[in-house]
Amino acid sequence: MSTSDDDAPIPPEDLEARLRALGAGLAVPPAPPPADVARAVRARLEDGRAQDGRAQDGRVQEHRTWRPSPRVAAAAVAVLMAVLLGATPQGRAAVVSVLRFAGVEIHVGGAGPLPTGVPSPLPGERRVTLEEARRTARFPVAVPSALGEPADVRLADGGRVVTLLWPGVRLDEFDGTLGVVWRKELGEPFPEQVSALGGWWIQQPHGVSYVPSGGGAPREERVAGPTLIWQHRLVGLRLEGPDRAEAVRIASSVR
Repeated sequence: MSTSDDDAPIPPEDLEARLRALGAGLAVPPAPPPADVARAVRARLEDGRAQDGRAQDGRVQEHRTWRPSPRVAAAAVAVLMAVLLGATPQGRAAVVSVLRFAGVEIHVGGAGPLPTGVPSPLPGERRVTLEEARRTARFPVAVPSALGEPADVRLADGGRVVTLLWPGVRLDEFDGTLGVVWRKELGEPFPEQVSALGGWWIQQPHGVSYVPSGGGAPREERVAGPTLIWQHRLVGLRLEGPDRAEAVRIASSVR
């Protein structure tokens, strides 16, 4: 049996191109306000109930009520929620994605105002020498060769975090395998993946807070600048201060 060209399967790349062309030619009206959508849905439901009991020609018409399957109903709810959320800026801001990587939990979207005020120190934070930090930390402390010896070293939370400081540069090192150490609250856009390091680059200013090892609410909520997050062996690192190119250069010098 022969198959016409119209019946032949469409290659995926051709199908995508056709769908994009079709979408570009469609005239899509603006989304109605959420309240109008809700009223329209309610009216359709009430009209359906009224027709179920309506008699025609003195006889009650036999009919079969269509009931959607749970899967179809769930899909319909999802579509309706997408319309309602996308119709307003408040709805779009409520959609949050969570990215967990190397001991850092990043919340993208729906970020509130940036923190204000002076941040408090990390739990048990104290100034130490680099040698003491290496003896006390729960992980091997690395110093980027591109920066040399740090101007200041801080140890916190019983050796859970080591912070190395240079003028305009902050490098936090921590165990990136056991749980969430830092929490970041971002708006848009989503962090940019850095393939060379297998890490993530955050360009915009954002709120960052520390999650204590003993539990409890996050602490030291403050505004962080551009930040590079990556993992070196089992150590999580977050480098704050340099621009993207310089941050990648510094991170690549960690051995």
